Amino acid sequence: MSSSRGPARIAPSILAADFARLGEEIAMVAPHVDMLHIDVMDGHFVPNVSLGPPVIRCIRPVTELPFDCHLMMTNADAYFDPLREVGADLVTIHIEAYPDPTRAASQARELGLGFGLVLNPPTPMAAVEPFLDLCDLVLVMSVHPGFGGQAFIPATLATVRSLRETLDRRSLAVDIQIDGGIDPDTIGAAREAGADVFVAGSAIFGAADPVAAVEALRRSAEG
Repeated sequence: MSSSRGPARIAPSILAADFARLGEEIAMVAPHVDMLHIDVMDGHFVPNVSLGPPVIRCIRPVTELPFDCHLMMTNADAYFDPLREVGADLVTIHIEAYPDPTRAASQARELGLGFGLVLNPPTPMAAVEPFLDLCDLVLVMSVHPGFGGQAFIPATLATVRSLRETLDRRSLAVDIQIDGGIDPDTIGAAREAGADVFVAGSAIFGAADPVAAVEALRRSAEG
């Protein structure tokens, strides 16, 4: 299954990096990964607040990697243009906050941004199914959003499988991303279920050797 979809792609979550050395940590892993995952939290959709456009502007010169911005926000569309201006490439919004994301998807496309939808662990795949043709990517959360370091929720793999089957049946070229508790022990099952892009935070930036950690994730995904 995995070989027909191309190699697994790794997206480090910079929320887990050392913010005192953020540019250095990004530069260290950038040659070894496929994109950077940037969590933007508003303190409303999720309890925490995290980095926004000013920080993204500062790190944009560090790497040419695509910036994948996961917007855990109730008014994410209001930030599409500011995010594009500071260097975002892709925005993902929660179906729970946007039950009909058609207008938001159109807005992102008009700005030249890639667009995706996000599913929280309790949300069924059916919530995004009518809108899959609007997406470049669908992100399945394998932890509850808003906090790093949580344990992987195995039940979310059923959502990944269902999504993979639906995308394949409809011949849609939409990536499946998974985020939360991804490490060498969980990435293989997520890959087998049908995921393409793997967000990892503490498994990379919390490791003694982040570059070796990335390679370990790749080996486990393709093993």
